[in-house]
Formats: sequence, structure tokens, C-alpha cells
Amino acid sequence: MEHKGTKTIETERLILRAFRAEDAEAMFRNWASDPEVTKFLTWPAHGDVSVTRHVLADWVGRYGESSYYQWAIELKEIREPIGSISIVKSSDETESATIGYCIGRRFWGQGITAEALEAVMAYLFEEVGMNCVNACHDPRNPNSGKVMQKCGMALEGTWRAGGINNQGRCDERWYSILKAEYDRRGDAEEIWKELYEKALAVQNGRKISNYVDAGGVAAAILTASGNIYTGVCVDTCSTLGICAERNAMFNMLTNGEHEIRKVLAIMPDGRTGAPCGACRELMAQLMPDSYRDIEVMLDYERKRTATLGELTPEWWI
Repeated sequence: MEHKGTKTIETERLILRAFRAEDAEAMFRNWASDPEVTKFLTWPAHGDVSVTRHVLADWVGRYGESSYYQWAIELKEIREPIGSISIVKSSDETESATIGYCIGRRFWGQGITAEALEAVMAYLFEEVGMNCVNACHDPRNPNSGKVMQKCGMALEGTWRAGGINNQGRCDERWYSILKAEYDRRGDAEEIWKELYEKALAVQNGRKISNYVDAGGVAAAILTASGNIYTGVCVDTCSTLGICAERNAMFNMLTNGEHEIRKVLAIMPDGRTGAPCGACRELMAQLMPDSYRDIEVMLDYERKRTATLGELTPEWWI
């Protein structure tokens, strides 16, 4: 690992760069003065721009350190910073970094934070040589966790009463991604292709009897160990049938596995779609602590996916 400091990084919509003293007004206006932005953070909203200037003076003074990483998230469209992303803790021994981020409220829900985090992860893995990037959030602020999920981080667990923020003592929900996992993400398209082909191979809609139709929908699931299991739907009278996804899960369970990573189902018209409520429920019961990270293929042609946590944000347990 070789520390390289806060280098400028450019993405489609953003410029991640070192802060400058003249950023104080924009930082104060766009996010630092908003109590809603800082609600689950560890520092209070700035009551006056002089506080922002003092903070920036400290940040700018540390840019000479190669192990210091503090980026302004500048939105190209308005040419001013709208948030920040930084390494809040790092370890040379484990080659790991903990990331913290925040952006102004009017820029929430646009994928901007995930775009910044993705760029920082790429820099840390590909140029600095980090082996692990992690982050945590207060469970009462689930949108922060969605950013981590969107960038491919896996849920590690919840450290109960493990932190302090502006709400007092709080739980910390931790996510992380390893360099090897980051590198494998380039194979994601091939994995989805294999899942699609495996499901297509068993899809065979047919009438079994006057009471039973089968095979109109086919599903494939990828497990944590890298195995793929398939299943087809069975439609019957008297609600005795089963969905293709659950059939594939039963196949998985028969073979001694229960941790799911990806799910794909092909409908009778050839398109892919999301699991029904009963299938989502089974996945949640199988993986109550990590079901939110299961990735579901919604539209294979457009390569549109969602996590089960996005499809099922609340659960009864």
C-alpha cells in the first residue's frame, strides 16, 4: 500500500477535490448549517460561517500529509461543493479505510453520494492499494446504508450501542468490501448471463393435468459459495402451487445451503421480474440479518437490478 493523499477524481457528474478556503460560503450554505444533514453525524451543524472557515482551515492545513484523504464533492452543474467524503480512520497494518460522507439535503436521492463513494473506492483499491474499505451508519438513517449497498459493500453486522452521534448513544451498522470482491464485480454481467441461461434451460411451460401447469416461470439463484440452483413454478388448484424462486430455494436447501446472493426469474413472456411477496418473505426468514443485500434482476435487457432491501424495506421481525 502506498498513500497518495487527496488527489482530484472526476466522475460523470462530480469533481472530487481538495477543499479550499474559499469553499466556506458554499459549504455552510449547502450542507454544514443544516441540522437535518448532521442529525446522525458526529459534529453539530455550524451556527455561523466562521465555524466553517475554522474547520476548512484545519482541513486545508493537512493536505501536505500523504495519508490524509478529505474530498469536497463538487457538482459540475453548479460548480461548487455540495458535500464531503473522507477517510475518517485507516490502518496501514490491515490496509483498510473507513469512509464517511455527507451531502446537502436538496441533493439527496439522486445517486450522487454513491457516485462519489464508488470513485473513492476505485482510487483506494486501484491506486493506493487498500485491501478493505468499510463504512457504518446509524440504523435510523437507512438511506446512508443504501449507498453502501449500492456500491457493493456487504453487511458485516450491527454493533449495538457502539457509537455516539448527535442523537446520543447509537447502534452502528457496518458494511465492507474487500479488494478481491471489488475486482470480481467486473464479472457481474457474466454472472447474470449465466443465471439467465440456467433459468432459461429449465423453463418449459406445460400442462401436467387438468389441475396442474408447470414451468411457465423459471428462476435461478446464486449462493454465497458460488453455486447456482434453479426451479420452476408449479400452478395448481387449491393454492397448492409454488413459485419458481421458492422452488429454487428449496433445491438450494436440499443441497445444504441457505445464503443467497443473486436472484433471477424469467416470466412466460421472456422478461425478468421481481419475486412475489411470499418469495421475499422466505428469503428474509432465511437471512434475517442480511436479506437486504440480496440482488434481484428486475430487467435483464436493461441490466436493471435492485436489492431486496430496496424492494422490501420493512419486515415484520
